[in-house]
Amino acid sequence: MKWTVAELLKYRNETMMFDKHVDLAQDLKKADPEIRKASLIHVEGRADVDTNKASFHLHISGTLTLPCARTLVDVNYPLDIHSVETFLLKPLDYDHQEDEDIHEVEGGVIDLTPVVYELVLLDVPIQVISPEAENDLSMPQGPDWKVMTEEQLFEARDREKKKVDPRLADLAKLLPKNENENQK
Repeated sequence: MKWTVAELLKYRNETMMFDKHVDLAQDLKKADPEIRKASLIHVEGRADVDTNKASFHLHISGTLTLPCARTLVDVNYPLDIHSVETFLLKPLDYDHQEDEDIHEVEGGVIDLTPVVYELVLLDVPIQVISPEAENDLSMPQGPDWKVMTEEQLFEARDREKKKVDPRLADLAKLLPKNENENQK
């Protein structure tokens, strides 16, 4: 996915469409050890070229295989990334917007592969949960420990508050009698 500036200038004031597949699997696995597999990355879109800049409107799709955060089974994570990347052909003449991603042209060639690689890495989630683990309400546990959801933790705390200290159990038996006597 490389174009020289001269090739792009042929499309000046026109729209250049592109549809490519890129194999980034090895590079992605090296960069993030959580990525177990990566499909071919499909990059499609258009480039709007004028004398000062080339704006690439990208749609990136593919699938990454990541480990489930609870069970470590493989989970297919679909990629669906939309981005606009602008390469400055004449850097001094262009006044860009704040939300625009700007790149410099190096050696008279625009290469989208590193940009796509970066966008894919930025889209990798911190953790994924497999559908089976998400539907399974039982949590891992062992001797003297167990994993709880927040709701389970709050319920356990409420039960602990309602429990009577065994050392004070005999006094607790007197309490309802005193309350009944006070109501009479």
